[in-house]
Amino acid sequence: MTLIPDATPETAGPESTENVQHARARRRWPLVAAATAVAIAVTGGAMAYGDARKTVTLDVDGHVRTVTTMADSVDALLQAQGVTVDERDLVAPAATSTLTEDADVVVRTGKELTLQVDGEKTDAWVTALDADEALDTLTARGSDVQIVASRSGERATLPVDVDVDGPVAVVHDGKADLVDGAEDVEAVLAEADVELDGDDRVHVAEASHPDVQKDVAAAEKQDAKQAEQAQAELTTENVAVRPTGTPQVAVVVERVETKKVATTTDVTHDTTTKTSSKRYSDLDAKVAREGKDGERTVVHRVTTVDGDVVAKKKVSDEVTTKPVTEVLVEGTKERPEPEPATPSGSTREIGQQLAAARGWTGSEWTCLESLWTKESNWDASAMNASSGAYGIPQSLPGSKMATAGSDWQTNPATQIEWGLDYIAGRYGTPCGAWGHSQSVGWY
Repeated sequence: MTLIPDATPETAGPESTENVQHARARRRWPLVAAATAVAIAVTGGAMAYGDARKTVTLDVDGHVRTVTTMADSVDALLQAQGVTVDERDLVAPAATSTLTEDADVVVRTGKELTLQVDGEKTDAWVTALDADEALDTLTARGSDVQIVASRSGERATLPVDVDVDGPVAVVHDGKADLVDGAEDVEAVLAEADVELDGDDRVHVAEASHPDVQKDVAAAEKQDAKQAEQAQAELTTENVAVRPTGTPQVAVVVERVETKKVATTTDVTHDTTTKTSSKRYSDLDAKVAREGKDGERTVVHRVTTVDGDVVAKKKVSDEVTTKPVTEVLVEGTKERPEPEPATPSGSTREIGQQLAAARGWTGSEWTCLESLWTKESNWDASAMNASSGAYGIPQSLPGSKMATAGSDWQTNPATQIEWGLDYIAGRYGTPCGAWGHSQSVGWY
């Protein structure tokens, strides 16, 4: 549709006049444009036959002017005024209607809006003057209707004004601001000092929308408080206070950020065991190589809206640091039997050492020391002339001690080992043998 040029008369000549009113007029008409113009009956008296001139009011998208014209139909008036309409536009009365004196002719341009209706994106043609008027009727399409602004770089645009009748709430960054002059969405954002980046989303919703009503209410409360303070500070110069009002619509800015987010997790290392014939089997396993956990890195492309994650897509998943396997070595070599310790010292010291090896210490050693002091005074070559008993334990005959070693005749350790075996087998303990010797004189 082509708008009326400012102050262009319908026809040349003094009989045609045109008075332009630049104030915008808000008139509510059927909202969604039909395939053809909507006809609305216009009442009025019959035009005088002898005078074809008439004065009418022409309202094109809120721009109102009074026109004196010779046109006999609405369509002729629009053609004379350079207003071109198509099937998306609304004309009332219908373009084919007869033009009468004092008629009100209203033209509303059809505009295509991008909507978000209950979470689904769609398009609709409307003839509303502003977003407030559009939302009034569009809410019949669903319980949650929002008008989506077009984005280009750092600009946001709407085919309609935001609200030509009152203030607008600008909801952004967790708060809301009330602004006046609520026509162009870009001007609204500028007044609220809101800057956009390329990813941010902008839409217009009713101020009562559940997602924004809390922020809008807080902004209204703050705005009212500031107005009261300003009123209290008025001087005699009668400084004007910024008018307040209840916003019907809200321009909502959603901060959108998309970035890659990397998360890392440990990759547990393995452990393997090897054997070695050079290492004794009774030793603990030896760490030949320290193990080390690896690291897995997963990268997601994460999109957040006002800090909340709305999309997350995995873009890579790889082991960025390989784990190091731990290597243990276990021995298989058998350790040789230890050589028995050779007792040393005097015959008594040797006896005490061998007795202690059997657990005979303390009183048991005292009994043994007393027993063999009596028998041989711990002399390895002692011999009883009458009986033939020989050695420290006085074995009878001495050759019995050969079971402990072939050197029984000269080695005190061999004699003591045999004597200790004899005591253990016959009396159990040295004190048992000593008690018997004390009782009968021999053991």
